Amino acid sequence: MTTLRFAKGHGTLNDFVLLPPDDDAPDLDAREVTFLCDRRSGIGADGLIRVVPIALAPEEIRDDSGEAQWFMDYRNHDGSIAEMCGNGTRVFAKYLVDHHLVSGSEFDIATRAGVKRVLTVGDGFSTDLGPWRLTRPAEAAERGMDSVVQVVGAPVPLPALSLDLGNPHTVVALPQDVDLGGLDLSAAPHIDPHPEHGSNVEFVRAVEPGQVSMRVHERGAGETRSCGTGAAAAAIATWWWAGQPLDQLAWNVDVPGGRLGVRIDGDRVWLSGPAALVAEGTVTLPPRP
Repeated sequence: MTTLRFAKGHGTLNDFVLLPPDDDAPDLDAREVTFLCDRRSGIGADGLIRVVPIALAPEEIRDDSGEAQWFMDYRNHDGSIAEMCGNGTRVFAKYLVDHHLVSGSEFDIATRAGVKRVLTVGDGFSTDLGPWRLTRPAEAAERGMDSVVQVVGAPVPLPALSLDLGNPHTVVALPQDVDLGGLDLSAAPHIDPHPEHGSNVEFVRAVEPGQVSMRVHERGAGETRSCGTGAAAAAIATWWWAGQPLDQLAWNVDVPGGRLGVRIDGDRVWLSGPAALVAEGTVTLPPRP
């Protein structure tokens, strides 16, 4: 049986198992990732992050890594590979800083969605999530939406807007007669047309200019207490629906796990918020079949 070192951390209660750099650590299969993320038989987390020296990253990551010295290898709760995770970038940065693996107040990390610049800020970290775009801009411009979402707790399918932030998102602005807290997100909402590779789905309630509340069902994880790229998508979609006002580029996004900051910077978007490491230890993997 294989014993691994691990750390546990979270960003606004979006939690992760982190595996430190270890040349001898095996590449985990989906079953082992699911075991580590299981909240009853394993450690428990929304996802798993391997801290990988850039020299050991896949060739396509190394070729596009720039000055990044570390690769954030992210896996969803169900073991599937994901492009990146917004809250995960802050927890990853917290691990690098606390273990003296980077120096300075800003640094780059490599992800499957490209290199992300991370800044140390007063209450945690701010990450340049990179470019965002509407998935179907022509249809969105014509109709104000490009898909519909059906979810338990809403009486009818709801119009939605699809965005790409390096990973896929579908944002729903809830009408006043639908209670955000009353939605049942225990099962994946149905999206029509169905995205080929699935999608995170954000349900958003506008609070006031520059502030929204949000719940999210994450692809491969289910409902989570927070989603960083989802918060960015929620802010961008709400801003887009409002006519893209230039005086509303900074947003607060309240999620069940706390508050995140989003700053829209042209075709790029920044995410800020806290990050914490709460435990370190060892864990023994079950024997492989």
